[in-house]
Amino acid sequence: MPQYFRDSPESLVPDALAGFAAAHADLVAYNPDHGYFHTRHIAPARRVGLVSGGGSGHEPLHSGFLGTGMLDAACPGRIFASPHNRQIFEASRAVARADGVLHIVKNYTGDRINFGIAAERLAHEGIRCARVLIDDDLATDSDDIAVGRRGTGATLIVEKILGAAADEGRGLEDLVALGTDVTRRARSLAVAAAAHTTPQSGAPAFTLPDNVLEFGVGIHGERAEGTTPHAPLGKLVETMTDQLLAALPDSAGARVLALVNGLGSITSLELYGIRHAVAKALDDRGVGLDRSLTGTFVSALDMRGFSLTLFATDAEALRLWDAPARTPAWPL
Repeated sequence: MPQYFRDSPESLVPDALAGFAAAHADLVAYNPDHGYFHTRHIAPARRVGLVSGGGSGHEPLHSGFLGTGMLDAACPGRIFASPHNRQIFEASRAVARADGVLHIVKNYTGDRINFGIAAERLAHEGIRCARVLIDDDLATDSDDIAVGRRGTGATLIVEKILGAAADEGRGLEDLVALGTDVTRRARSLAVAAAAHTTPQSGAPAFTLPDNVLEFGVGIHGERAEGTTPHAPLGKLVETMTDQLLAALPDSAGARVLALVNGLGSITSLELYGIRHAVAKALDDRGVGLDRSLTGTFVSALDMRGFSLTLFATDAEALRLWDAPARTPAWPL
């Protein structure tokens, strides 16, 4: 069975956090007592601190996007587990600015609970706090799912656009409205040919027959409602693109930003081939591709798969997307 390079299962996350802090000491600082990272550089005009977080195993999300133009603080939990509300509270209190703090939260039960508790604690201290909930996963868009759509790749798009807007000095209410609108205009879908390896056991989280894809897999290894035969890449991407475009508001004649995201063990060679297939599928459907980003940004440990996120753009969103950012993992 595949094994992780580590001293022990228990040391994998803390050693990685220490290494990340040391590798990027010019950009981020780590608070080991309360378990959060914060940026060393803040735009002078920023009036709201931006805080996000989630389970480890999704690197470079979220800590890789700390810095000017993006997040002020990030709270890493254990593998695929929400950060504790204490981490979130302490991080938020540390980076709150004149107009408070904004939590950027992926739609998972643990994240919602712990960010919610932290927000209540902040309110008791008189610190303004609001939340943007990311729920872009098309595979979980069903009335049968009580918690609603999962939060996945669109998280990165929200963090980038809100970070640029915060650097301009926008207030808390404006940032909430903007983040809610960005989330509304983004949908994601993920496929996998093999599950991630569970760090404790070294075994795959699930198994698939040969030549079968999990269609609609979650970033924690959540199974999809069904599988699909392993079709040629162009056909697979066309199917994903059609479903995503149909789910976007006002999608007819839309222009989009595309995020082609690796889930852990897929190669750059494959990712750029997917990027090529996405551009062709959009062009064939008369949809303009305004911007794209290709790489591994929201991983699922070593899952062999990829996600595709489409975001319906406008001039303002593109302006904020193009604004400069300096973080450990932002590529532009």
